[in-house]
Formats: sequence, structure tokens, C-alpha cells
Amino acid sequence: MSFDIALSGIQAINEQLNTVSNNIANAATYGFKSSRANFASVMAGTSPNGVEIGSITQNISTNGSTQTTGRALDAAIDGRGFFVSVNNQGTTQYSRVGIFSTDAKGILIDSNGNKVQGYGPTKNGARGAMGDVQIPTGQIPAAATTGIAYTGNLSADWTVPATAFDSTKSDSYNMVKQSIVYDSIGTQHTLSQYFVKADADTVNVYYSMDGTAVDASSATPAELKFDTTGALVSTAGNTIPYAATAGGAAAGSVTIDYKGTTRFAGEAATTTNRSDGYASGSFVGVELAADGSLVAKYSNDQSQVVGTIALATFANEGALSAISETSWVANAASGDALVDPPGVGLSGKLSTGALEGSNVDITSELVGLMTSQRNYQANSKVLTTENQMMQALMQAL
Repeated sequence: MSFDIALSGIQAINEQLNTVSNNIANAATYGFKSSRANFASVMAGTSPNGVEIGSITQNISTNGSTQTTGRALDAAIDGRGFFVSVNNQGTTQYSRVGIFSTDAKGILIDSNGNKVQGYGPTKNGARGAMGDVQIPTGQIPAAATTGIAYTGNLSADWTVPATAFDSTKSDSYNMVKQSIVYDSIGTQHTLSQYFVKADADTVNVYYSMDGTAVDASSATPAELKFDTTGALVSTAGNTIPYAATAGGAAAGSVTIDYKGTTRFAGEAATTTNRSDGYASGSFVGVELAADGSLVAKYSNDQSQVVGTIALATFANEGALSAISETSWVANAASGDALVDPPGVGLSGKLSTGALEGSNVDITSELVGLMTSQRNYQANSKVLTTENQMMQALMQAL
């Protein structure tokens, strides 16, 4: 009987060593969760009959350290949750490994080629449908300029020009500034603003588009009025229409907002000269934001949120069934997945440009190795002692 008990101890320790060695081997594996072999006593009726490995549990709830990678589509979960993906067999699985890329069709995939699940773009304030995340890789259309924000100081030291305004004569205006305007097909135009002091509290503004005077402006310029403290109190005529172009662009208009412009003594200065609208742009890449948003970047310096990665949480995440060292599937014990964007509900936020490392504690594993070695030696000693006793018995007979 003692032979069998000692042998069961050696067999159980060998299984434990497999678990420990697997932990140590995966100490550098992203998203790996360490396992523990749990010993259980074996009984034969009411008599002890040795030991066995009753179960192996994974330490899923303990997060590994965050390791910075700098890659735009790497992400670590700061808190609870799992990335959701669907493999080629249609099985939904969960992982803490946030290494993402796009396939040839522009679909977001994980490091194993599984399709990452998330939400489509938000429309009218409503979150998009849950499913595969499609990254559009084509061009985005141009947007015509409809407004310009201009802020500056129109010097109170200016004098009224002696000659009537003429854009070809620099002595007929006090200052000129250019702004960029895009038409409906993305062609860039230059809108010039000619500032002319009219009297002590009024500055007129004349406009030209690509060097050609705007008819409405030449007839009646925009009028900026200031109070005695130099603050802008009213504007008029600051919407500039333009005609359709030979290139096929539609007619349009641009409204210039002069809010914040002042009339103080000293030098004239411009602090804001910003246009909306943009030319068409080609896709250049995609980045992941901390809230899970996938932001597509385009060559015209524009960006668009094209989807949001989803995270899943569970009532009993420790009961998830492992299908690989870093992936799990749900079961009855774990409960159904609760899916939300990062930072919503129980889901943690994302640390972008980083990955979660293994949660293996090398020091504890090495201590476990030494303990296993002593236990192995003790069980081996039992076998040796039992063998010596049997030999002594046989010699006595």
C-alpha cells in the first residue's frame, strides 16, 4: 500500500511540475494567465490511498503588467474585461491580448486572424450595430468651406487711407489677410480680406477670391463696428457668396466670424485664421483611442471614427473554459457575456500603444519548484525505505 501511495505522490508532483514549467515558459507571453495545480487526497473506502491533481485553475482575475509598445493598434485593458473575437468556425472567444491589424478586406482582426467584434460608427447619437469592424480604406469626399473664424487686433493707430479702395494699390487699405476656401469638389481657393479704416469706430472689409473682387463686397463692404473700449459690437455683410466654377464645383458662400476681434492701440495682429471644409483625402492609417474608438486618418489631415471595439465581462470570469493559453469561451458557470464599449459598465478602459504582459510571478514559481523537489525526494525516500524493508523481510525468510 505504501508503494502505491508514494507512487501517487510522485505522479501528482510530475503533473504539478508540468503546470509550473508551463507558467515559467509563458512568463513573456502577452495576456497569459498563470495556472495552479490543486492537490486532492484519494480515499479507498475509509482508508487513505494517496494523492492526485484534483483540478488545475487559472488566475484569470489578476492582470499582468502593462508593457508599452508604441504601436497604434496595440491595446491593454486597464481593469476588467476581454476583447471579443469570432474565429473561422463562428465561435465567439475572449482574450486579453490586444494585438490588432486589418486583413486584405479592411476587417479588424486579432493576432490569430480572428475577427474582432465591435460597434459600427455612431449615427444620430445611436451606437452602431455589434459585429465585425470594417475599416474603410478608400477616399473621403471633399467638404466645401462654409465658415472662417478670424480673430485679430485691427490697430486703433491706423489712419484712414487717402485714396478709395483698390486691391492693386497698397496705400488704399491698411492690412490684407488670406484664408483658404475649398469648393464642393475640394479645389482650394484663396480668399483675401482687405481691412480699411473708415472712421474712428468702423473698419470696412473688402473681399476677393483668387484675386478677383467679389461683386457684393466691392459694392458694399463688410462693416465691423467697435465701441470706445476697442471691443467688436457688430458686424454686417460678412457673408461672401461665390459662383460655380468651370471645374464643376457648385456655387456657395462663406461666412466669416470676427468674434473676439479688437481695435486696440499698437500693432495689428492675427491670432486665429481657421477655415472649415477640406479637400478629398486618401486613407493613410487607423489608430485606437482610449475609449475603444477606431480613428481612421486621411491624407487631408482629417480623421473619422469608423467603429468602437467591444469588451466583454462575466459574472464569474474564473469559470471560463480555456481553448488556448490566452483565449477562453463562455459556459454556464461563467454566465453570459456582458458587452460594452471600454470604460462603460464593468469594462475597463484601454491603454493604447501597450499590451498586457503575463501575470506569472517568477519568484513564486521558483519557490514552488523547490517545494516540489523536496516533496519528490520525500516520496522517493518512502519508496526506497519500503524497498529496503521488503529486502530485509525476504532475507529473514
